[in-house]
Amino acid sequence: MDIRGMLADERAEMTALLRELSEAEWDAPTLCTGWRVRELVAHLRYDSISLAEYAGITVRNRFSIDGVNNAMAAIGTQRAPAQLLAEFAAAPGSVSRWWPRLGLADLFVHQQDIRRPLGRTRDIPADRLRAVLDWPDPFARPGRYTKGLQFAATDFDWVKGSGPAVRGRGEALALAMVGRPVVLDELEGEGVAELRRRCS
Repeated sequence: MDIRGMLADERAEMTALLRELSEAEWDAPTLCTGWRVRELVAHLRYDSISLAEYAGITVRNRFSIDGVNNAMAAIGTQRAPAQLLAEFAAAPGSVSRWWPRLGLADLFVHQQDIRRPLGRTRDIPADRLRAVLDWPDPFARPGRYTKGLQFAATDFDWVKGSGPAVRGRGEALALAMVGRPVVLDELEGEGVAELRRRCS
C-alpha cells in the first residue's frame, strides 16, 4: 500500500477510536504533556483548515512550532467533543495532501499518545510501522534521540542506524524516536541507557 493509502487508513482508525470515547476519556491526559484528548484532537485540526489560515496562525505565533501547536490545541478547551470529532473526521487533508509522510508520522504518534494512557491497544500493519520508522516526524526532531544509535524492530524485519543497539517492538521504537519516555522500559540493548538520558 502507498503512503496516501496508509494515511487514509490511519485517519479512519483514529476517527473510529474517537467515536468510541466517553466524555470522561475526552478529558483524559495524553502522552503530550499538558494536553488532554480534546486538546490533542484540536491540534490535529491542521488538516481541516486552509493553508492560508494555517499560515496566518503561524505568522501570529512568530513562526514558532510550539506556539502554533499550542494555539491549535487551545481550541480544544472551547469546543465540545462532538464538534472536534466532526471537524477531524471531515478534514479534507489540506496539509497531508502535500506532505503525506509527515501527516502519517504525526497522526500515528498522536493516535498512540491517546491510546496508551487509555489502555486501548490495536494491531498495526507492519508496512505502516515501517513507513513511520523510516520517516519519523521531522518537527519532533528525531535526530536528538536517534543519532549514533541503531534501532531494530523485534516483531518484524527492520533496522536503521549504527551504533549501540536499541531493540523493541516497532510501535515502541516509533514512539522512542520522537522522545516518548513511556516506552523506554519496553526496550532493550546497550543503547537504551543513552536513549533514556536523551529523553530525560
